[in-house]
Amino acid sequence: MSTNPYHSLLTHLANCSDSAVIELLFSALLTHKEQQEIANRIRIFDLLERGVTQREISEQLGVGIATVSRGAKAMQAHDLSALLKTHRESTSTKDA
Repeated sequence: MSTNPYHSLLTHLANCSDSAVIELLFSALLTHKEQQEIANRIRIFDLLERGVTQREISEQLGVGIATVSRGAKAMQAHDLSALLKTHRESTSTKDA
């Protein structure tokens, strides 16, 4: 019986309640650049939802307009409200 490695990763993450362990796992799985690209994707979602134009986001984050467009397309296809809520809570906690 063959298991899907991606499904195994998702299951592991869903069962993990320690953010330090998740951070170590992501450090092992992703390069620094890949981690930054994921973080930028979340920022793109947040800025788009706040009504910032794609061009402004591109300039603000220093990413290509195609990167922002892919983020906009992903937002249309998926409900990201829970992710954005967590992102904003995390951001406001760090700002406080």
